[in-house]
Amino acid sequence: MKTTLITGITGQDGSYLAEFLLEKGYKVYGLMRRVSLPNLSRIKHILDKIELIDGDLLDQKSLNDAVLAAQPDEVYNLAAQSFNETSWKAPEVTGNINGLGALRMLEAVRLGMKVLGKQIKYYQASSSQIFDNPKESPQNEKTPFAATTNPYTTAKLYAHYTTVMYRKNHGMFAVNGITFNHESPRRGFEFVTRKISREVAKISLGLSNELLIGNLEGQRDWGFAGDYVEAMWLALQHNVPNDYVIATGEMHSVKDFVEEAFKFVGLDWTKYVKQDTQFIRRAVDEHPLCGDSTKARERLGWKPKVTFKELVQMMVKHDLEELKEKDDNEI
Repeated sequence: MKTTLITGITGQDGSYLAEFLLEKGYKVYGLMRRVSLPNLSRIKHILDKIELIDGDLLDQKSLNDAVLAAQPDEVYNLAAQSFNETSWKAPEVTGNINGLGALRMLEAVRLGMKVLGKQIKYYQASSSQIFDNPKESPQNEKTPFAATTNPYTTAKLYAHYTTVMYRKNHGMFAVNGITFNHESPRRGFEFVTRKISREVAKISLGLSNELLIGNLEGQRDWGFAGDYVEAMWLALQHNVPNDYVIATGEMHSVKDFVEEAFKFVGLDWTKYVKQDTQFIRRAVDEHPLCGDSTKARERLGWKPKVTFKELVQMMVKHDLEELKEKDDNEI
């Protein structure tokens, strides 16, 4: 039985990865920062199958102790302050968690390997946003990085290069997964995709009458988070550590997402959608982010399974069911 340690296990990616690895027969440990009211909603259905360990990406000793306690074969560092706008409000915290947090986790793994006398493979959740405003499209592993758009992207680029540094200088099996936008019914409500699916569900049920949105023409390479965690795992099963772009290679606009969501509930989106300038991003995308995942497809045998249409429908369906269940419980 292999053992894994996942940081960010309570998040979207962490919960899907935990499920995936349990199905593979892994013993799963999740790193949890000690808080008075932890949000376990995404992993409540598997709490009896995993083990949570106290740890904080801001505290090196707690990470060292967590690695020694779990004795993992694989570590997935998925924890992050992941919302761009929040990174502007708390740039120091974002840099400390997303950037230095990765450094601390890598150091904990390096020290853990010495004490335990075993190899520990490490996966770092990198981000497509480190391409910033690219000059070419689609982007692959050789596309130049920039990351000057916000504190989130800068910290993520630091974590990316730190992972490469530990791989080259310490001989560690350390991998970066450069994931493009990936969504699911477990996405946070602050993200535009989940905001759309939630509001469309509310409108369909008569609980709301409008959807406020920013730039409808903004485009993204959207995939399903459940597909992307498989790529993370496959990257650590390869015999050589490397970095991989994880993406669908398909572009869709916010308008496409809105239209598909309203179509699923049988409504005309133009009657409910209103543009609100407060939701328009600070930076304008001159060259949209679109990933070329050829390397992952050829070397890892990975490809996304869920289509864009299926993803949108999955999210709206989930929110419809959740809202109906909430309403039933209140009666």
